[in-house]
Amino acid sequence: MAESQTIYGIHAVQALLTKGPSRIINAWVDKQRTDSKVNQVREGFEALGLHYESVDKKTLEKLAFGGNHQGVVVAAKLPQEMTEEALKKKVATREGDAFYLVLDQVTDPHNLGACMRTALAAGVQAIIVPKDNACRLNATVCKVASGAAEVLPIYRVTNLSRTLKWLKAEGVWLTGAAGEAMQTVFDASLTGSVAIVMGAEGKGLRLLTQKHCDQLIKIPMSKEVESLNVSVATGVILYEVVRQNTLRVK
Repeated sequence: MAESQTIYGIHAVQALLTKGPSRIINAWVDKQRTDSKVNQVREGFEALGLHYESVDKKTLEKLAFGGNHQGVVVAAKLPQEMTEEALKKKVATREGDAFYLVLDQVTDPHNLGACMRTALAAGVQAIIVPKDNACRLNATVCKVASGAAEVLPIYRVTNLSRTLKWLKAEGVWLTGAAGEAMQTVFDASLTGSVAIVMGAEGKGLRLLTQKHCDQLIKIPMSKEVESLNVSVATGVILYEVVRQNTLRVK
């Protein structure tokens, strides 16, 4: 049987109802909650013809492993990763500027989930990862992503170098994060169609990947700190993209 995930909380469950209701296996709702937020979830299940069980709070706490379930818990199949061909179609049919996040050999599921959550918040349209030596979508990733995995597509490509070269040909400006870069994230131009390229935990961005980038940037830090966690660094850079594009349209 395919791996499943446990989703809980109003926002995460509503995201699943909107984007992937066919993946729902089982659902449970607090029988004592009659407030509007939980009732909206009930109505969502009923509108889609999905069965749910009314249970007590203790049962929900057990199902959610002690997490903040807010009265709703769902067991669901994992979201599907997208193919390289699907990425090509998405890029070819995009409207307006592109905003992608490329993760080069990020293997920790907590980091991938955190990157997905931040990327969705910043308005990233897709995440691109290599086929080999990279974490796959699993229950841990989805839990950390807090609903982002239900909304933000993740594309797995066979050859990352080839994909980066192709993105450049499609007019996407590639910006890689590297500690040895000369310019800081705040000095670089990050407007227009961009893809932010981040390296693996500890190892950073591979040299071959760096060579395909149009520019390299670094995050200025005090001498007491050698590096940032990849998900934290991703957040800093993605929001600099947001800041620059916000100023551009004013």
